[in-house]
Amino acid sequence: MGLPITDREILMLRKSLLLSLLATQVFTAGELLAAPVTHGVVAGDVRADSAVIWSRTDREAVMNVQLMGGKHDNIKEIRVKPENDYTGKIKVGGLRPDTEYRYRVRFNDGEHGRGSNEADAEGSFRTAPTAKMEKPVTFAWGGDVSGQNVCRDAAEGFPIFKTLNQMDLDFFIGLGDMIYADGTCNATGLYGNAQVPGDFLQAANMADYWGHWKYNRSENNFRALLGRMPYYAIWDDHEVVNDFGPLHDTRTAPPYTAGVHLMPMGLKAFLDYNPIVSDQDTPKRLYRSVRWGKHLEMFILDTRQYRDANLAPDSSQYPKTLLGREQLVWLKESLKASDATWKVIVSSVPMSIPTGSAAGGRDGWANYDQTTGFENELGDILNNLKDQGRRNVVFITTDVHFAEVFRYTPSAYDSSFKIHEVVTGPLNAGLFPNRAYDTTLNAESLFFYGPSAAVTSWTEAKTWMNFGLAHIDERGRLSLSVNKIDGAPVYTLTLDPQ
Repeated sequence: MGLPITDREILMLRKSLLLSLLATQVFTAGELLAAPVTHGVVAGDVRADSAVIWSRTDREAVMNVQLMGGKHDNIKEIRVKPENDYTGKIKVGGLRPDTEYRYRVRFNDGEHGRGSNEADAEGSFRTAPTAKMEKPVTFAWGGDVSGQNVCRDAAEGFPIFKTLNQMDLDFFIGLGDMIYADGTCNATGLYGNAQVPGDFLQAANMADYWGHWKYNRSENNFRALLGRMPYYAIWDDHEVVNDFGPLHDTRTAPPYTAGVHLMPMGLKAFLDYNPIVSDQDTPKRLYRSVRWGKHLEMFILDTRQYRDANLAPDSSQYPKTLLGREQLVWLKESLKASDATWKVIVSSVPMSIPTGSAAGGRDGWANYDQTTGFENELGDILNNLKDQGRRNVVFITTDVHFAEVFRYTPSAYDSSFKIHEVVTGPLNAGLFPNRAYDTTLNAESLFFYGPSAAVTSWTEAKTWMNFGLAHIDERGRLSLSVNKIDGAPVYTLTLDPQ
């Protein structure tokens, strides 16, 4: 018979077993809840004193942001949940203007602060200069990504973003159609190249809308770009469905269900996957302005959420609205109040190139050969600018899958009043050149960039993909260029401020 166990030995044994059990539980919880960053990081809506940091994981967790460099406020944690596809956005404030910041995103259980260093992701951004700083600024913009089954090339991904990553940019504007929710991505692309296939259908539910965003954000070149500079996002039609507006966002053919509105799902997915400041009183508002130093203010328009039906007639007596009354008033008042040298209006739809169709009505500003555009509202905006004495106004647009530069003399009574528009695209989508344009605003086409015959190979298609580049020097001189996929400019327009 063995010796009897004392009370003290029993107590020590119990403690040992308890500690062993707790250690196992902590290890297991840490392993399960140290969630990875799955789709990179983005700093968006960057201003002189704030930014919005976005990221995503693959399970419910707490998102933490650690900011390095300069002065800043304490940063709050947020819990990411399945109803937002485990995406999170945290606004960081109290930043110094014109200052470089680095940041680290980590997801953990939030209770004990556990996380895995290997699962962290880092990014960087520079805050905007104040309105009094005479600083140069360089930015790029573009739209149309993964459209018409021109998706992630199996070898190159999205090659145009590799070029943009090699440039010294202050920020990048994703100017709409940054996904094609109404399309698919197959193993063989439109131009015969091998592609990374998408695991989604035409989006008719939240899972597929989110799937389109995850597919594009998984591409290494694009993800690297978004992690190294400020990003300003706006939508166009294909974030929901072709040529949509609130009055025509339903479809009947499968996979769609007749009568089911698609805009609420597309808008939710857009807000989930883009670093846009959400105001508590207007959480779905996308239009906003951004000041970048003395010489630049951008006015980012939402051309989708408030528009009249495309098929409705447009007349001087009963003008249609593309922007909606509140956004139109905001734009006029904001333009009037701005003392920036250059006012850049960011519009996802072009000014004079006809879009849409005879059956569905015009989808952009121009009427062209119909009466269903929105050009009376555009004319009102331009007349308002003329009456205010504003002369340094430029529109940047995309949507049409070729590049073109226009000069407008919209007033018959003031030939000195000029407006310029630079249309670019696609970044990585199909090519659809069209030389037609509306002449109502006395448009002059200064440059056109697109193929003159059908394109049949990926190698040839890449030569026509393009982006826009803008540079304003310290004295306020503006240069706007259309740049090829390798970064070489094919046309440059230089404007001195008036």
